[in-house]
Amino acid sequence: MSLFLFLTVVQAIVAAALVVVILMQRSEGGGLGIGGSPNGMMSARGAADFLTRSTKWLAVAFVALSIVLAAVAVDATGSDEITSTIDRTVTSEQDPLAGTAPAESAPVAAPAAPSDDPLADAPN
Repeated sequence: MSLFLFLTVVQAIVAAALVVVILMQRSEGGGLGIGGSPNGMMSARGAADFLTRSTKWLAVAFVALSIVLAAVAVDATGSDEITSTIDRTVTSEQDPLAGTAPAESAPVAAPAAPSDDPLADAPN
């Protein structure tokens, strides 16, 4: 369980970093590009290359962590069988919604015999 929790925290950090890196990239309409000196890593060209590479590796890490988390979750459940039936029996004598015992149902009256008068059955 602690491995699953650790990987979930790492997955959340990678997801947050991926969102930040994507938002920093310059889009067609401007974006949140980082300004700075024209030379070095954070120039227009250097920042684009760095952010593109960062996006690629963060995306690879996100997908890999997703696959590993799915495998750990399946392993943690320990069930390799597919349940084909559902037990729908109620074990309690009480109504779970009301919190009281179910009321006895009253007998239903038999329907009245139809009469020969056609206007007797018509609504008023």
